[in-house]
Amino acid sequence: MHPFAQDLLDWYREMGRSLPWRGLSDPYPVWVSEIMLQQTQVATVRPYYHRFLERLPTIRSLADADEDEVLALWSGLGYYSRARNLHAAARRIRDDHGGVFPDDYEAVVALPGIGPSTAGAILSAAFNQDHAILDGNVKRVLTRIDAVLEYPGRTPVARQLWRRAQELTPPGRAADYNQAIMDLGATLCTRNNPRCGICPIRGHCQAHAKGIAEDLPVRKPAKAKRVRAAWLALVESPRGLLLERRPPTGFWGGLWCPPLVERETEEPEEAGRALSRKFGGTFSVIECQPAFRHTFSHFHLDLVPVRLAWRSGGPAEGDWMWARPEDRDRLGLPAAVAPWFA
Repeated sequence: MHPFAQDLLDWYREMGRSLPWRGLSDPYPVWVSEIMLQQTQVATVRPYYHRFLERLPTIRSLADADEDEVLALWSGLGYYSRARNLHAAARRIRDDHGGVFPDDYEAVVALPGIGPSTAGAILSAAFNQDHAILDGNVKRVLTRIDAVLEYPGRTPVARQLWRRAQELTPPGRAADYNQAIMDLGATLCTRNNPRCGICPIRGHCQAHAKGIAEDLPVRKPAKAKRVRAAWLALVESPRGLLLERRPPTGFWGGLWCPPLVERETEEPEEAGRALSRKFGGTFSVIECQPAFRHTFSHFHLDLVPVRLAWRSGGPAEGDWMWARPEDRDRLGLPAAVAPWFA
């Protein structure tokens, strides 16, 4: 065993975090946790994880659930393609693997939403198989250990880090080692203000020796986020608030949302005219509400809520519905628009 791995495991035995998805032999909750933890912190994931498994305790229950129910349980967690992929993968496991999560790496990595690192994490944790992982925490640790002075998102650097991850993962101890290195990155080897003074592997760390730990990993070159502007059309009727399902790809994919109308002018009637073309009938503006910005990973979305009344005419066919506040918990709604159902 590499001395780095031994020192890390010794630390983990005493200082490892107690998390609800650890020490489980059932791959399903391990899988759910790994998907939720992608680009999301543990503190945010915990309540979603418990609620999700209470409602959908098995792979079959997830596979048999409606997509709306799955997205409703995910609402507010963000990156909704993760939920749709989780649902699609459960259906594939039900149909192609008899409802049993596969223990073969190639079969696991072929499932929607599961890449090499996630597959390694699930198989090592639930099946005690020897697989390396390379999530964000692990990348940060390894770039500091080896003082990697290039952006780790570049393909050659990523390959280098994968080779290093595989080299350091001890045979027979991958389950504990993977949890240990993730814990190290989450608690000590943090992006900002790393706690090098109490780090158990600082003696192996070239970045610490060179005094450059806080400078690594090299950040992706900054790129200005583009801005998109839209009207958030709040169409009210005695039957509730008008919602339409977002396209399956793109932001808020598959969620229910008040219609969004691209904003090209400052006149709210622009929203009414667009809705008339889309749904039929005529719409009148009641009032505009204060604008707000919702930021995604690659762009800003500037929204101006505008209340409208559907005055006349019948709706065109389409994927839309009227919803009331009591429908909130059964629909997948973006967190940014959920307040209109309070």
